[in-house]
Amino acid sequence: MAAPMTWTRLVFSGYTPAFCWGLTRITYRFLRTHERRRGSAVLLLAPLLAEADSAPLASSYRPQGFTGAEGLHSRFHWMADHVPAFRVPGGCIRILHSPDEFYQAMKARIKTAKSRVVMASLYLGTGPLEQDLVDCMEEALERSQEDHAPDLKVSFLLDYTRGSRGKHNSRTMLMSLLQRFPEQMRVSLYHTPDLRGLLRLLVPERFNETIGVQHIKAYIFDNSLIISGCVRMHMSHVECSQMCSFCGLTGNRADFSASAQRRIQEVVNTAHVRQSMLEAECSEIPDSDGTVPNDTWIFPLVQMKPLGIHLDEQVTKRLLTEAGGDSVVYLTSGYFNLTHTYMQLVLGAAADYRILMASPEVNGFFGAKGVAGAIPEAYVHLARQFYNKVCQLGQQSRVLLHEYHRPDWTFHAKGLWYYVGGRDSPCLTLIGSPNFGYRSVHRDLEAQIAIVTENEELQMQLQQEQEMLYQSSTQVSNSTFNQPDRRVKLWVKLVTPLIKNFF
Repeated sequence: MAAPMTWTRLVFSGYTPAFCWGLTRITYRFLRTHERRRGSAVLLLAPLLAEADSAPLASSYRPQGFTGAEGLHSRFHWMADHVPAFRVPGGCIRILHSPDEFYQAMKARIKTAKSRVVMASLYLGTGPLEQDLVDCMEEALERSQEDHAPDLKVSFLLDYTRGSRGKHNSRTMLMSLLQRFPEQMRVSLYHTPDLRGLLRLLVPERFNETIGVQHIKAYIFDNSLIISGCVRMHMSHVECSQMCSFCGLTGNRADFSASAQRRIQEVVNTAHVRQSMLEAECSEIPDSDGTVPNDTWIFPLVQMKPLGIHLDEQVTKRLLTEAGGDSVVYLTSGYFNLTHTYMQLVLGAAADYRILMASPEVNGFFGAKGVAGAIPEAYVHLARQFYNKVCQLGQQSRVLLHEYHRPDWTFHAKGLWYYVGGRDSPCLTLIGSPNFGYRSVHRDLEAQIAIVTENEELQMQLQQEQEMLYQSSTQVSNSTFNQPDRRVKLWVKLVTPLIKNFF
C-alpha cells in the first residue's frame, strides 16, 4: 500500500517583500542572541534566511480605507494594535489545495529562486520525495555557482530533537549538500530551553519531543511566501558540522530566554512602527480612480511561550471572545485538545462553531508501535469529554463536532475560517502551525498569519477550501462514541489527564 497522504492547509503569496523582511529580522535576532552567548547557550535557533533589505509597500497601501464591506474594518482593525499589518492585493494570494500541489510548488520555487531560499519546519523526512527536494536544492546551488559571485543563499531551521531521531535522519540527509556549499548555506537546530539538565538525560529519544519543539512551517523563495500547517514531508536542513559545538545546554535559562524575547519583540515592534508610519503617509494620498487595489490585510502572529512571546494567543483569544451571534466559525485541528481558556471561550460565545477533528483512523499516531499507539484513543477521550460539556450546556445546535475520514490519508489540517453577517464566504482565516492545544500555546514555537480580505476571489478560494475539508467528514453524535472503534481503555482514561498537556 502506498504511504498515506496528509491533509494540511497551505497558502501561497507572491507579494511579500515587507513580510519576508519581518521574518528575516526575527530569525536574525535569534542568531545574534546565540552568538553572543555561545559559551552558555540553552537555546539554539539560527536565522531562517540571510539579512535582506526591507522593501516598501506600493504607494497604494492604505490601511484606513479597509471599508469596502460594511463593518469589516471595525471588526478586525484591533489586530493592528498587537502586531504589524501588511496590506496586499488579494489576487496575489493563492490557496494550495493538496499536498501534491504544495510539493510541486516548492520544487518550482526552488528552481527559480535567485537570492534566497528559506525553509523552516519540524524536520526533513528520509523518503524519496524528500531526497528529490534535496537534489533539487543541489541543482539550484550548482546553477548559482556558475556566477563568480553566487547570490543564492539558503537558510534552514528545524527542531533538534525531531531532526536527530534515529540513525538515518534529517542530518544524514543533508550532510553531503552542506559539505559542498558551506558558504551559501546557513542551517540550524532549535533546542527547547525546557529540555535540559537531568530531564534531558532521563527522557528517551522520541519522547523528548513532547517537552517542546520548533513547529513553524514557513517557506520563502525570494519575495514569495508559502505558509502551512504541519506537512508530513517537511523540508528543512541541518548543518551537521556545526552542531556539536552548539549542544552544550548549560547556563542560565531565564537570562537567555529574556534576551531572545527582547530581541524578537524588538523586531516585531520595529515592523509595527514601520507599518504604522506607512499607514499615516499613505492615508493622505487620494485615489485617482476611487478604488483601493490592496484589499487584503496580513497579520503575522507568533507564539513562543518558552521565550515569553504570546502574540498569537492574544489575537486568537480576542477573536474567539468577540465572535458574535451573526458569525459562524469553522475551526480545524489535527489533534483536538483545546486549552481550557479556548474551550471556555467557545462554550461561552454567541457564534456558531463547526469544529473538525481527526477520526481515529486518520490520526497521525494511528497504528504506531508501543505507547504512542494509544494516542488516538486519548484524543477520542478528550473529544468525548468536550462533547459531553456541549450537551450539558444544551449547545448541540450551536457547537457541532465533525470527524474527518479518508482512506489511506492522515489528517493534520489546522486553521480557522470566520464567516460574518450571513455571508456565503469567509472574510477572515487563520493559517499556520498552531493546533489550538496546550503545547501549541505553551511548549512549541508556532507561527501563523491572519488574513482579512475583501477580495471576492480569495474569499471564494477560502470557502472552497473549508467546504472541501468538511465534505469528507461526518457529524459527531452520542452514537459516534458508542462505536467499537471508539472504545477507550481504562488505563488511557486514567493517564490522559496527566499527559494531555504534552500532545
